[in-house]
Amino acid sequence: MSATETVVPEREPLSAEPPRKRPRAVLGLSDAVFRRVLLSAGTTVLFITGAVGLFLLFRAGKALKVAKLKFLTTQQWAPSAHHFGIAAVLTGTVLIAVVAIGISTPLAVGTALFISEIAPPQIRRLLTSVVDLMFAVPSVVFGLWAFFFLQGHAIGFARFLATWFGWIPFLHVNRFSPSNPQASTSLFTSSTFIAGVVVGLMVAPIQCSLMREVFTQAPPGEREGAFALGATRWGMIRTVVLPFGRGGIIGATMLALGRALGETVAVYMIISPLFKINFHVLQAGGISVSSLIALRYSEASPFELSALFAAGLSLFVLTLIINFSASTVVARSRSGAQSD
Repeated sequence: MSATETVVPEREPLSAEPPRKRPRAVLGLSDAVFRRVLLSAGTTVLFITGAVGLFLLFRAGKALKVAKLKFLTTQQWAPSAHHFGIAAVLTGTVLIAVVAIGISTPLAVGTALFISEIAPPQIRRLLTSVVDLMFAVPSVVFGLWAFFFLQGHAIGFARFLATWFGWIPFLHVNRFSPSNPQASTSLFTSSTFIAGVVVGLMVAPIQCSLMREVFTQAPPGEREGAFALGATRWGMIRTVVLPFGRGGIIGATMLALGRALGETVAVYMIISPLFKINFHVLQAGGISVSSLIALRYSEASPFELSALFAAGLSLFVLTLIINFSASTVVARSRSGAQSD
């Protein structure tokens, strides 16, 4: 043969390598103790939360057996006549919290940005101390201030909103005529709006402090890069600080919402009880779960007390739903994950 054939030997199949095991870190005594302490703390918190829920469910069982599903749809509150429900109470609670968050969030974001990005160091330290000290102000002080000072000054603003924006359903006030300047101010007192304003001022310091801590952690390199590309201070804040702090803003807002839902003393001192669904936030009358419990607890019979426990259980469940929803949203928009 003129051509020789080259025989290529077949390669033996490579033996599959055993999967490499991830090396385990050797924990020292201090690390092991620290891990067990954290695990115990987390387990204790879950246990306490579950115990509170079970206790409320147990104490509310008698009332829930009587009311059944009507407990969620009945507006009136007359446990002695076995005619009660949380439709109006829970609606009033949510409306007060929504008004509070609508007022506190822009205020908290603006204050946090001013402290972290614009204020000089001396003023920054002073404002930080003032905002932090507002945590220590008791709820009853806010309630007294709102009852004797804020309410009288807020009526004029509520009248202005009802006059020019009364065509919006939730800003409409029944029996109010803009053409009558002598209309009774009692139409606007003890309203959901005033209660929401005072609660919003109470929860704003919490939001501001949390947002400020997040904004100050924005990467310095990205800040300087934005300025190097010709961005103004507002441009840097809009493209770097706010995207970085998105998760912090959401988390702080949800934490404030949880407190707004459960605020008791200030709402109890301001709002006029009305067991009827009232979406007109500027109009007098409203109720919340916490203020209902404070109003009826001292003179409640055993069955009425069970009904109050059922109302408290509804607020407990609503707060858990909001907190779990907030944790999901924060996890999807984690601070520092990206910036525009």
